[in-house]
Amino acid sequence: MKPTILPRLLRVFGMAFLLMGLLWVGQGTGYVKWPAESFMIDMRPWAWRGAGLAGLGAAMLALSARLGR
Repeated sequence: MKPTILPRLLRVFGMAFLLMGLLWVGQGTGYVKWPAESFMIDMRPWAWRGAGLAGLGAAMLALSARLGR
């Protein structure tokens, strides 16, 4: 069977969303203080937004695994 582009796109964007979301959670909770001049450090709303983005990324990765079969 010919592989489609959708699972590959879901995998790429899902991984990017997951990693970016985890960075936002780390910055929002104050565990990651990089970059030092970031406005997101110790700002709890960014931790929640990051958790949502990481969850979306994980869902996209799961969907890509299902579609890739």
